[in-house]
Amino acid sequence: MSETIERELKKIGVTMSKPILALIAIFFGLLVIVFPHLLQWIVGLYFIIQGLLFFADYFELKKA
Repeated sequence: MSETIERELKKIGVTMSKPILALIAIFFGLLVIVFPHLLQWIVGLYFIIQGLLFFADYFELKKA
């Protein structure tokens, strides 16, 4: 899954290495453990970001 996220971020001009993505995942995992009520916000943000990336991919493919 991190390959998909990294590929999509590169399309919009953002590059991240796998260790940075791993640290972000660990950080959000710890936040969910410490503050369980944050889970809905983290998951919601993830779905919004993924949706935007899918739209960006769709429109990029439609241009070509």
